Amino acid sequence: MFEKIKALLVEELSINAADITPEAELVNDLGINSLELADLVLQCEDKFDIEISDEVIHKFITVGDVADYLAEITDETK
Repeated sequence: MFEKIKALLVEELSINAADITPEAELVNDLGINSLELADLVLQCEDKFDIEISDEVIHKFITVGDVADYLAEITDETK
């Protein structure tokens, strides 16, 4: 799942792939602003055919947080 999120960050937000690690913080390390985070969430929702609530979005601090959540939710919906 991490690799899928990494690919989205590179393709959609033009973030340098070398900077993206599971521990990288979306805002502090990668410089993602609130609009870019919203775009990332929309991309994930479309790609994985899920809905991500606002409460969950506020818990996305690192790339790993996003990957872990998506892995968990997609396993539940399979």
